[in-house]
Amino acid sequence: MPEPQTEIDEETVQGFSAELRGEVLRQGDAGYDEARTIWNGMIDKRPALIAQCAGAADVITAVNFARENNHEIAVRGGGHNVAGTAVCDDGIVIDLSAMRAVWVDPRARTARVQGGALWSDVDHETRAHGLATTGGIVSHTGVAGLTLGGGIGWLMRKHGLTVDNLLSADMVTADGEFVRASDDEHSDLFWALRGGGGNFGIVTSFEFALHPVGPTVLAGPVFWPADDTANALRFYRDFVRDAPDELGTVVKFGTIPPLPVAPEELHWRPAVAINACYAGPVEEGESVLRPLREHGTPLLDLVSPEPYVAHQSGTDSTVLHGWHYYWKSTDLPELSDDLIDVFVNHAFSAESPRSYSVLFHLGGAVSRVDNDATAYTGRNAPHNININGVWRPDETEEFADSETAWVRRFLDALEPYREGVYVNFLDADDGTQRVREAYGEHTYRRLAEIKAEYDPDNVFHLNQNIEPTG
Repeated sequence: MPEPQTEIDEETVQGFSAELRGEVLRQGDAGYDEARTIWNGMIDKRPALIAQCAGAADVITAVNFARENNHEIAVRGGGHNVAGTAVCDDGIVIDLSAMRAVWVDPRARTARVQGGALWSDVDHETRAHGLATTGGIVSHTGVAGLTLGGGIGWLMRKHGLTVDNLLSADMVTADGEFVRASDDEHSDLFWALRGGGGNFGIVTSFEFALHPVGPTVLAGPVFWPADDTANALRFYRDFVRDAPDELGTVVKFGTIPPLPVAPEELHWRPAVAINACYAGPVEEGESVLRPLREHGTPLLDLVSPEPYVAHQSGTDSTVLHGWHYYWKSTDLPELSDDLIDVFVNHAFSAESPRSYSVLFHLGGAVSRVDNDATAYTGRNAPHNININGVWRPDETEEFADSETAWVRRFLDALEPYREGVYVNFLDADDGTQRVREAYGEHTYRRLAEIKAEYDPDNVFHLNQNIEPTG
């Protein structure tokens, strides 16, 4: 594609603004700095324009404007975006973050969700009907980003990944065409959207299948001292091997955050936590989780009946907007003793008390979907790990170098066990080879062919990019 233009004259901006129902922001405008800021405070980019879209018509207008004037496009949904591709320098950000409406059909058990919504928006509407679908483990995660990459969450072992619950998607293509993708319409595109990321266009709304969940679930973490990590992981390996689909678990290695539910003497203490959510009757969950709660001598047991939506947002305050996040990830096999030793040797060697790693247990319904059914390709992996270096902006000088080095060392130590990678956990510096690793050559080639059909000029390249065939 031609070299993008970076200069935009006043008359052109005014004409564009007049066509949009939403706002168009430039440097110096009130709200510009807030609008260019995303969750990861490491990202500091200054677009020439930010088009704050109010609906699908605005998205079409913005895409056409950018194409006709040869401006680079970044697409912002909910705004987590650790890799920083949701904003750009000099180009145009097509910002969907004001498009957060959710419509629930309780009889059909479906929800239509706009492309800028957060999972808290979805959970708020669906809980009124005792329904939910698989969302992220942090409620301020954006629906679009999570869905388009696959969708790991508490309910995945029972109800599948987020993409397994996607029924249709409305999308604006690179040439400004509005299309609906489903099993019956643009089925090739629908396949690609379920794991292929933002490569094919801008999704303005999603339609999801919903399931009865809760509204009360048995959920929460159990903490053990960091010194007990080896014993905790050996127990965990056996505990989850035959776990029912209703049980979702995430192991966290880090410190106990200074939350009101934790005694003050435990604040910032290094610990391993097994966080659980039982998506079934509470009384059944009590029996299933009893061995976990009785293992060893826990520092803290916070498992209790609670609203599903409360558990969904339970860790929100430990991953705040504006902090700096640097992460790496890989899929992993079952936890052998040698692999457990890697965790013991590396998981607690970070210097920042805010840094952590999380180990997801997959399987269940995730693994029972055919690997070719969607573009998400990690269905055979038992686990996925996300290694996350974290520090506040005022701690950059103290921690930036140490935490990025720790993340890389930990990933390097896992090299003998790596089985792939979850595309949503790729960082800005992971590069093309890791994108190919996320999909494997067969799926990547098919995605590249579909990319060539819907975006042959690679207009949407600020993402974990799949280059179009030819």
